[in-house]
Amino acid sequence: MTEVTPRLADVEADVQSLIEAHMETMLGVRFLASEYVIDCVEGGRIDSLGIDENGAPVIVEYKRGTDAGVINQGLYYLSWLTRHRSAFDSLVRDRLGVPTAAQVLWSAPRLICVAGDFTRYDAHAVREHRRSIDLVRYRYYGSDHVSLETVVSVTGKSGAANRRTRRHAHMDAPQALQRQTGAMAELAVAADETLRGLGDGITRVQRKQYAAYQRLRNFACVIPPQQTKLLVYLKADPKSVDLTPGFTRDVTGLGHHGTGDLEVQLRTERDLERAQDLFRLSYAAA
Repeated sequence: MTEVTPRLADVEADVQSLIEAHMETMLGVRFLASEYVIDCVEGGRIDSLGIDENGAPVIVEYKRGTDAGVINQGLYYLSWLTRHRSAFDSLVRDRLGVPTAAQVLWSAPRLICVAGDFTRYDAHAVREHRRSIDLVRYRYYGSDHVSLETVVSVTGKSGAANRRTRRHAHMDAPQALQRQTGAMAELAVAADETLRGLGDGITRVQRKQYAAYQRLRNFACVIPPQQTKLLVYLKADPKSVDLTPGFTRDVTGLGHHGTGDLEVQLRTERDLERAQDLFRLSYAAA
């Protein structure tokens, strides 16, 4: 078998046009606009504008190879966007409708930089910023395949999440969980620790109806604890799982808060242990 050597795009525009055509599949972001002209003295054009699965505004900037300027350029545009929310809201309203525009999550705007590569200095710089930034490396394989690899993923609020011990889990848990009491609240704290401990660079995005766990794309959404159970929605394919009544359910096509077609019902710590393989499956799939 002939080994295919990975390569860069011939020109930057090739990367941009490919991702814009498949943005929701590749990045979990709905495409809104290309080469969006910003209205300011310095001027400029945002490569791509979109909105992610949780309603957060997203700027995507591209470079063919390695270029430290892509981060600073993207941060400049992100700063402009947060000061001109009405322009973005209007764009969302025109493209996706009034209900979507009313749910824009301005607490978590994101910058995604897609480039041929990044340096260790880029990774360090991103971690120093109090912004949600993803550095994504692309590669072409032949003429028909492209790969995307997340190099760094940080959130503006708490930075990249690392593994935590159970002793510190409640201290680090979001305030919404700390305010709750009882067995289901404790289970929610444990689920939060487990999901954020699946790997480096996992971020947690809080919405009123759910908490999303993502690394570039959502892989789990947790609904606020109910009286007797905690619901988690995963991106794992329900058809690849042996469904167990009362524990897992295929919710493809059924309306629910958050994203994902596999519902997992947690009632005890043992259920959480049983669910860990499904969590890993969803993390890998997303």
